[in-house]
Amino acid sequence: MPQRERHEVLYRGRMNVETTRAFLLSLPHVVETRQWGGALVYWVGDKAIGGKMCAILNPDAISGGEESVFRLVTYPTTPEHFAELVEIEGIRPAKYLARVSWVSVHRWDVFRTSEWQQELRAAHALKLAKLPPKTQKVLALPKADQKRIIAEQRKLLAAREAQKAAAKGASESRARRRTGPGS
Repeated sequence: MPQRERHEVLYRGRMNVETTRAFLLSLPHVVETRQWGGALVYWVGDKAIGGKMCAILNPDAISGGEESVFRLVTYPTTPEHFAELVEIEGIRPAKYLARVSWVSVHRWDVFRTSEWQQELRAAHALKLAKLPPKTQKVLALPKADQKRIIAEQRKLLAAREAQKAAAKGASESRARRRTGPGS
């Protein structure tokens, strides 16, 4: 069964946190992380190798009416489509990301399941097309090679963070010595 048909069969029910999560994870090269107080962030390509965010899912949000302040799903779109989407009740410009054409959806019923899939597939394709060439090369490798490179890159990034933390601690210690106790 072709990939697209398989998606349609798997996700015929109404979209919710679990079906959205399963759909996003079924797209090529998508990785899930938990950030910003529990939000599920979906990346095209691992962020350790230069992947890009393609959706944010708030698993704790409750779909409410237009007055709901909780965003369920946040995702990127084209500037033209952004203008169309924010006219729909239940869709707003995404906080902090509207300047780069991201929208936040506050209710599950703003789209039918097939429309949700179309929107999320388009967000994925938009970010996949914008990946740096180096990241695209890694994603073209066999899975085992991808995993090895990602693990190496994560190790390198962790070492850099540790160096930064150590340098910051040393700098603060020198500053305390210069100013003296009780200054």
